[in-house]
Amino acid sequence: MPPLSTHVMRVLQGLFTLLLTLFGLLLVTFALSAFSPVDRVLQIVGDHASQSTYDQVRHQLGLDQPVAVQFWHYLLNLLHGDLGTASATGQPVLQDLLHAFPATLELATLALIIGSVLGMIAGVLCARFAGSPLDLAIRTLTLLGNSVPIFWLGLLMLALFYAKLQWSAGPGRLDDIWQYTVAPRTGFALIDTWLSGDSAAFKNAVSHLVLPVLLLAYYSLASITRLTRSACLSEMNKEYILLARAKGAGEMTILLRHVLPNIRSTLLTVIALAYTSMLEGAVLTETVFSWPGIGRYLTTALFAGDTTAIMGGTLVIGVCFVLINNLTDLLVRATDPRVR
Repeated sequence: MPPLSTHVMRVLQGLFTLLLTLFGLLLVTFALSAFSPVDRVLQIVGDHASQSTYDQVRHQLGLDQPVAVQFWHYLLNLLHGDLGTASATGQPVLQDLLHAFPATLELATLALIIGSVLGMIAGVLCARFAGSPLDLAIRTLTLLGNSVPIFWLGLLMLALFYAKLQWSAGPGRLDDIWQYTVAPRTGFALIDTWLSGDSAAFKNAVSHLVLPVLLLAYYSLASITRLTRSACLSEMNKEYILLARAKGAGEMTILLRHVLPNIRSTLLTVIALAYTSMLEGAVLTETVFSWPGIGRYLTTALFAGDTTAIMGGTLVIGVCFVLINNLTDLLVRATDPRVR
């Protein structure tokens, strides 16, 4: 067993790497904003403002100072939780993100749970019956999940299940009757409607979640299924599997008791990548379903040319990406002795 000093050094190295990565993210995010062709001053004062007004606002924003000084002030503002003010909404960017991010987190987390469970089950079935019609059918279904544009499939789901069959609710998180009556205590629609004690509001929230969650789950299921199948088939050719077969173990028993535990690090990595992809790539889904999450917030900011809001949203997504990846590395080390 390694000495305590070795573990301490590994922890310090991990923290240093994390801080260095976050600093690089801050630097890149700031550079994209600082060298953007969009004039932040004109967004505030308008095209017909006088030169003195333009210069005054530019001085108030600190844009007349060197880039290094601007970056230093940006870091100091971040330490105080100040991401600037969004020109599109007139509110602090941090406040907008705190309102929008729970919606994206709720959508992505539910989709990940469904996609991961179904994806691993489908991947194991494909490995168990490799080359069979079942394997071909599942692989074709997952191939469509990676090929069909997500916005087109979302529009089809709305047209069929909402407009024609009326099996689910339409765009948004809640119908208008509950939109302004349910108190937003946590920012998560399911939790807020549950805490309100109104069962009809809770059912309405579930109905609104069904289509976007299933759509995102389908896209995460596609990659998880394919990689689970590939990892299982790779393990099935190893010597310990031959030994298990020689002892009389069935194929499904081998897959569940021997193969899956040995590919858990791969599965954790794949699931983490799927989660980060949904957090940063739910823009089209949120736009199609009018879901008031961070993806839709960024889309609105992009069309408005609001660089402050874009920088804040990009920073939040980047931080989530870095933290999820580092947490996944820790889980892989904790659960897989071979990595340790």
